[in-house]
Amino acid sequence: MTQTTSIPARPMWRDYLELSKPNVVALMIVTSAIGMVLSTPGLIPLDVFVLGNLGIALCAGSAAAVNHLVDQRIDTKMARTQNRPVATGRLTTTQGVLFALITGGLGMGILFAFINALTAWLTFASLLGYAVVYTLYLKRATPQNIVIGGLAGAAPPLLGWVAVTGEIHPHALLLVLVIYIWTPPHFWALAIHRRDDYAKADIPMLPVTHGIPYTKLHVLLYTVILLLVTLLPWLTGMFGLLYLAAAVVLGAGFLYWSLILYFDKHPNAGMETFKYSIVYLLVLFVAMILDHYLMTPTFSIQANGALV
Repeated sequence: MTQTTSIPARPMWRDYLELSKPNVVALMIVTSAIGMVLSTPGLIPLDVFVLGNLGIALCAGSAAAVNHLVDQRIDTKMARTQNRPVATGRLTTTQGVLFALITGGLGMGILFAFINALTAWLTFASLLGYAVVYTLYLKRATPQNIVIGGLAGAAPPLLGWVAVTGEIHPHALLLVLVIYIWTPPHFWALAIHRRDDYAKADIPMLPVTHGIPYTKLHVLLYTVILLLVTLLPWLTGMFGLLYLAAAVVLGAGFLYWSLILYFDKHPNAGMETFKYSIVYLLVLFVAMILDHYLMTPTFSIQANGALV
């Protein structure tokens, strides 16, 4: 008699976790937390830090779930996404919708009840920007999708700042600008590496519609713009020389990989540039924190958010 062995079923909680795109949400919460830290020279109230980031994370997870639901058809055509829980049927569309509604509603409730209304509304706008404007429309409508829709992904530092201070400060908008300009070269480097997948799924990413050489040029141009933009926090007095040194060195590294990509000097340059871009952003924000506490205590923010 032949014995059969059964493969244990994958725990459903893992599918729900994957539905929320935890790696993406984690990066967003890192930048949100940094926005909180940079908003004040003192310590952040623990309840604001925990509940603010929790609310933002839940809303981001809800937007990610909507992305899975909307993209379930094209996800089956791409090697990178074909094993996603909704695409494979491990989670039904109904389960995905319920998850998105519950996490989004809970996140908004936390922000309204324990943080402030401005943070809640800005987070809601960011959620709509990613889940509706980008995922439902821009992603399929234009090769400039990531440029136009990138503002939603750049919002977390502003959300963190507003959670602490209750107001939109120009320095917070500079943080948003840095991430906004960083997004196209970061994403297009990956899109070059995954061009065949996007073409197969009929998604008009820049390498598909305009070709790889054209995309490489735009990665290089946006990297140069990013180098210039990252000087603005120093020029405005937000940070000091420690940040400036980090911005220049890290920017030179990003420019190096963009040139390697442009001149086709590395067989896996697209993915290597993409990987470096993640390290670049994380280390740049760490440099901001170090500079904030060690070099430039040039302004303070009162509890009501007024600059003094």
